[in-house]
Amino acid sequence: MISSDKPEENIALRVTSLEKFYPGAHKRIVFDKLNFDLLSSERLAVLGRNGQGKSTLIKILGGALQQSSGAVDWRVKPSWPIGFGGGFQGSLSGLDNIRFLARLYRQNFTVLRDRVDDFAELGTKLLDPVKHYSSGMRARLAFGLSLAIEFDCYLIDELVAVGDARFQQKCQDELFERRKERTFLMASHDVHLIGRLCDKALIIESGRARMFSNVDEALDIYSWLRSA
Repeated sequence: MISSDKPEENIALRVTSLEKFYPGAHKRIVFDKLNFDLLSSERLAVLGRNGQGKSTLIKILGGALQQSSGAVDWRVKPSWPIGFGGGFQGSLSGLDNIRFLARLYRQNFTVLRDRVDDFAELGTKLLDPVKHYSSGMRARLAFGLSLAIEFDCYLIDELVAVGDARFQQKCQDELFERRKERTFLMASHDVHLIGRLCDKALIIESGRARMFSNVDEALDIYSWLRSA
């Protein structure tokens, strides 16, 4: 249940009775009646074995997937799911995708282009259609765009190890150090990253979810579930 002792002004996200299922002869329930609050500046890990609904939840919260029922109430501006490249129009160039998102988010195109170009390091590849990009190039473009637009909360779906060690460190510095006061919601199997960065954890298992204020306890249970 949602706790009533949280000051409303501190709530970044409220999720109420959220359900996701796929109808059919054998109705498949991904999760059922999820309730939780995410407070401003909190870093929440979403844990669960493969197929339990971590990525599905991130995509619903980011508006990339429709829930079956329930409410997602954002009180701050969230990012799209970082690590999810499905939002690009493949027939358009990287540059045209930047132009589209500049209009959508009411950003100055020239400023946004320069920020993405500087960070993603794609050079003339920005002139090519995104459908010809490798998965790594798409991830670099998505990461560059996510960091070129300032969000209050960052949704992270299993960070992809993109590029060499220098570029990976650049990504982590930009996201977790320069934006350390922002709110994060992160789905990941990387227990070391979760343990280092997150202060709360939500475990999804068999359609149900449980919130843990102690991340170490959550990681112990998650490790047990994975080995069961």
